[in-house]
Amino acid sequence: MKDIILSVRNLRVEFAGDGKSLKAVDGISFDLQRGETLGIVGESGSGKSVTSFAVMGLLQSPGKITNGEILFFPQPDSNPIDLVTLPQKEMQLYRGGDIAMIFQEPMSSLNPVFTIGYQLTEAILRHQNITITEAKQKAIAGLQEVKLLPSDEQLQEQYLETAKQTGELLDTAKLTELVKQHKDSILERYPHQLSGGQLQRVMIAMAISCNPLLLIADEPTTALDVTVQATIIDLLRELQQQRNMAMIFITHDLGLISEIADKIAVMYKGKVVEEGYSGDIFHNPKHPYTKGLVACRPSLDSRPHKLLTVSDYMNVEETQTGEVIIQAKSPEDPIQITPEEVSLRLSRLEQEPALVQIRNLKVGFPIKGVFGGTKRYFMAVNDVSFDIQRGETLGLVGESGCGKSTLARTLLRLIEPTSGQIIFENRDITQLKGNEMQILRREMQIVFQNPFSALDPRMKVGDAIMEPLVIHKQGKTAKERRERAAYLLERVGLSADAMNRYPHQFSGGQRQRVCIARSLALNPKFIICDESVSALDVSVQAQVLNLLKELQEEFGLTYIFISHDLSVVKFMSDRILVMNKGQIVEQGKAEEIYRQPKQEYTQKLIASIPTGSAERIRQRQAKAS
Repeated sequence: MKDIILSVRNLRVEFAGDGKSLKAVDGISFDLQRGETLGIVGESGSGKSVTSFAVMGLLQSPGKITNGEILFFPQPDSNPIDLVTLPQKEMQLYRGGDIAMIFQEPMSSLNPVFTIGYQLTEAILRHQNITITEAKQKAIAGLQEVKLLPSDEQLQEQYLETAKQTGELLDTAKLTELVKQHKDSILERYPHQLSGGQLQRVMIAMAISCNPLLLIADEPTTALDVTVQATIIDLLRELQQQRNMAMIFITHDLGLISEIADKIAVMYKGKVVEEGYSGDIFHNPKHPYTKGLVACRPSLDSRPHKLLTVSDYMNVEETQTGEVIIQAKSPEDPIQITPEEVSLRLSRLEQEPALVQIRNLKVGFPIKGVFGGTKRYFMAVNDVSFDIQRGETLGLVGESGCGKSTLARTLLRLIEPTSGQIIFENRDITQLKGNEMQILRREMQIVFQNPFSALDPRMKVGDAIMEPLVIHKQGKTAKERRERAAYLLERVGLSADAMNRYPHQFSGGQRQRVCIARSLALNPKFIICDESVSALDVSVQAQVLNLLKELQEEFGLTYIFISHDLSVVKFMSDRILVMNKGQIVEQGKAEEIYRQPKQEYTQKLIASIPTGSAERIRQRQAKAS
């Protein structure tokens, strides 16, 4: 027990409600050593986050620890502290100090009305008996450590280089003042003035500001681009090694967790169903649930007709007493799409007429000058041209801010273009207005990223699907419209009985299926999927991707599929466009873009995708042993 820093024993967390209790965490146990990273992986509802909240003492009513111990060892030779029985006042001495946490969504974890400098110094002053000036210095040092802020030496070099180019003379006092002003300007920013990756760095700086012995990272990269995600993973790994800090890293993505964790615990319905070293879990899983999680993620090296899901590997039954019985299944290997099939499909698509033609499209947003006048425009989409063949899936990939979503909304005239042409079925739609544009919208639909905000919480899902039919006066009677809605729900894998339920009564994956059903209500020809699977668990993501492919085959749909994840785009797409800073920097066949990327930007996107590299895993195992 000498190197153990955290020992969880038979932990059970229950939530009371509706006359019965739900076991969110059901008797799990694990040990974590100093300097070690434990990955906890599983789908939404598996108990991952509840476990972390229990360790942090952040469980809220009606959640309650009903059994078990959480033993924390502040010093190697010290007696353990049972965090379960620790009074809340004493727990506050450890929370944020010796034990820190990075939450999933930094925008909701930071207070929007306070500067990041205020929030950082507040966290430091809470746990250290120092002055405000010293706390501010620590906050700056933390931001420099997470590489949100350059070091003093780097800032001095930047200012000296600029002065050299402009011919300005900088003495030592002036240089010191400029460096101080730059650092103060970062502290004076508000959360909305930073990107997602920058906000997550602020959260990491806050978490490590008091030199924690244990850091819990709960889905810290889920909402980030693959390049930013890779940077955050590298940063966490580097900080952990420098500080010999223990870490619990929580995610639903086995490919991602294998990039950072020494050991992995796989959770399903509140239980740990498999645990072991990263290499063993990722490359040789034993439990059917783990096998399903590994198989769900699209591979860059293969291209199956259909992705396997967790349900292909096991049947689950729940007894009246609440016991979960898992029966393993052995699915056949998915049938791969051959190069000949890819070539034949591409040849066939080339013979099809272009459904959408984009010519020199520009979208600019005005930037106000000092006195309120528009001085210039920020070009979110800058001189973009491409065609989409009828029945094709065109992938659109790039980092946040590259212009993907702006381009998508402009194609549907949800954002007005600054200049250029959008030609749909040989008709320039940029000049259409009023009734003409409304009629055209029957042919063009969009599936948004977040199914939670895409549905009205006060409207039953049946009414939500029928709403487009009512607006466009499709279906002669209410009965016909209900029959159409019921058919669409069944077609996307939901029961017609779901029509009378509200959005909050569905899971995230089911809500996204409802959104897809709604987009099909008017029999469109063209659908834009804007990051439509990025917020979903990997197994639910696989189900939705399979569904989109099936629907395309059945209805002859043409897709633009937008994502920052090239592995998902490659699985779905015939051709891929790569966007950066409002422009298309590379385009070509999906396989060619992956195998032979020409642009450095594309190469960086591909290199950032977590693959569970056997070499990286071996290096970490050698270090751990």
